[in-house]
Amino acid sequence: MNVLESLKQLLGLGPAVSEQGVIEEVESQVKSMKEIREALGLPPDTPVAEIKERLKTLKTEHEELMGLKGQWEAREEKELAVSQWQALYKSEDWLGVWIGLGIIGIAILYFSLTGLGFKAPSFRWTTAGEFQAHIAVMAPAVDQLVKQAGDKGEAALQEQAQALQKAIAAKDRKAVGAAAKKLEDAAKQAKNKDLKAKGGELGKDFSGQAGRLLDKVLAADNIKYSLYIALALLFIGIIGMALMGESVGFFITGFPFVFLISWLSLFLAGNYSIHEYGLEYVLFCLILGLLVSNTVGVPNWMRPAVKTEFFIKSGLVILGARVLFGVIMKAGFLGMIQALAVVSVVWYGCWWLCKKLGVDDEFAAMLSSAVSICGVSAAIATAGAVKGDPKKLSYVTSIVLMCAVPMMVLMPIISKAVGMPDAVAGAWLGGTLDTSGSVVAAGALISDLAMKVGVTVKMSQNVLIGVAAFILSVVWTFKGAVVGEKPSLMEIWYRFPKFVLGFLASSLLFSFVLSEATIKAIGRPLQNLEVWWFALAFTSIGLETRFMDLAKLGGGRPALAFLVAQAFNVFWTLLLAYLLFGGWLFPAPVF
Repeated sequence: MNVLESLKQLLGLGPAVSEQGVIEEVESQVKSMKEIREALGLPPDTPVAEIKERLKTLKTEHEELMGLKGQWEAREEKELAVSQWQALYKSEDWLGVWIGLGIIGIAILYFSLTGLGFKAPSFRWTTAGEFQAHIAVMAPAVDQLVKQAGDKGEAALQEQAQALQKAIAAKDRKAVGAAAKKLEDAAKQAKNKDLKAKGGELGKDFSGQAGRLLDKVLAADNIKYSLYIALALLFIGIIGMALMGESVGFFITGFPFVFLISWLSLFLAGNYSIHEYGLEYVLFCLILGLLVSNTVGVPNWMRPAVKTEFFIKSGLVILGARVLFGVIMKAGFLGMIQALAVVSVVWYGCWWLCKKLGVDDEFAAMLSSAVSICGVSAAIATAGAVKGDPKKLSYVTSIVLMCAVPMMVLMPIISKAVGMPDAVAGAWLGGTLDTSGSVVAAGALISDLAMKVGVTVKMSQNVLIGVAAFILSVVWTFKGAVVGEKPSLMEIWYRFPKFVLGFLASSLLFSFVLSEATIKAIGRPLQNLEVWWFALAFTSIGLETRFMDLAKLGGGRPALAFLVAQAFNVFWTLLLAYLLFGGWLFPAPVF
């Protein structure tokens, strides 16, 4: 046997392989051995036997490491299970759930035992000049009521409306308030259904505005109720900080200042003119917080009380009490269709635009929810679901509130100018304006019907907050997994934001379990407490943020995405309003 044949046998080559083929195979094997020596860190002249021994050692070590990996994974899973038990009382997520549900539980228990609601501090105040301007605008409605009551033979209602007329003419605020209350009582006895509703609404409006005095807001009793809330929130915060291992002492010293800024924000937002323009308390919380952080700065002893996540998650669970699934049925078939069509199409449209503009997913999700569902509340819920940056939430909230003001003024003017049917105008407002307050205010500028339809559509969209938060929570849980790996159930549970469970629990409780009497008694006080938690959260965001940080966020792209999406929302919702409420596809609904 010659050398060539011997090489063929050694290399495992067939007899038909040419001499050139043998040479190429030898060169390939030599190259491979060279690469193996280099990979193993061995000298170029290392014998093959030593290479094999080295590979055998590495194989053994690999098997040992795989065995250790199995032990580590088992231990990690066990530790994760233990840490999840600890998280039930140590993490902000779970504490938000227990605090929110605990407050709801105490409210239900208190009402069940006493049959009473809660006395909350009032922040609504109307100056003398604002009051006179208001009654001047509303006086024609009273004149009309006097005539209609006379025509329908409602003598008692007409008499009280005339008394209100005289008080308005005399510009006597106290007399207007007293006459308005008597009108409200007389309206309850009216036989005509329309006049009963109109008289009741006018009486309630005039008496409410007459009683909203600055002196009452600053009165000792009102301040006392504010202090009660401050002490309750401080007590809850102390428990939370202790469980999370945070500095309780510094939280106690810093909290009063965070609370004071929140109180001032609620006070400013309670003014008649500011309220009419739809400028909500969260905007003032941000502004005052930013002023402090960007001027005098936030001292170190105050920082432990600046707990954005802690405050916002507790508030979100309480928010669930206002998101009632039954509202969809009450809102009617058409309102539900419009809500689903607006939210789904506008949400995706805004998301798509954000991606085209290079806006990150976290920012895009908050912007999309805000523009498509219901503004600030939806943005807050989405930020919690995707564990969003508070600075981005601050940015989104500011855009929403700044856009709401010109839209609230211009949309009623446009609807009247083009002769839009009131029901269509109301549906248009409800689907596009991002705050419930602005829908009511803008609808009232058109007609009572427009306001009712607008509120109906807006309520339908509000119900979708919980649905959107849940879906986004699941999606973001999977986004957090390592690429190419399917997350385990434990990993999904670990990443899932627990406040969503509390939010859904409170929503289901108020939707299907509690009686209407209980909901009516504790609904408003709970909403008041929800406002306090969110006020503390947005004040904290302002205190944590520098103006330059906000200015740098996204380089203007998020604002552009929101404005374009809002413009699309205006036209898309207008089309749906005509299709659904204008009689184009279905008979025009009767409200």
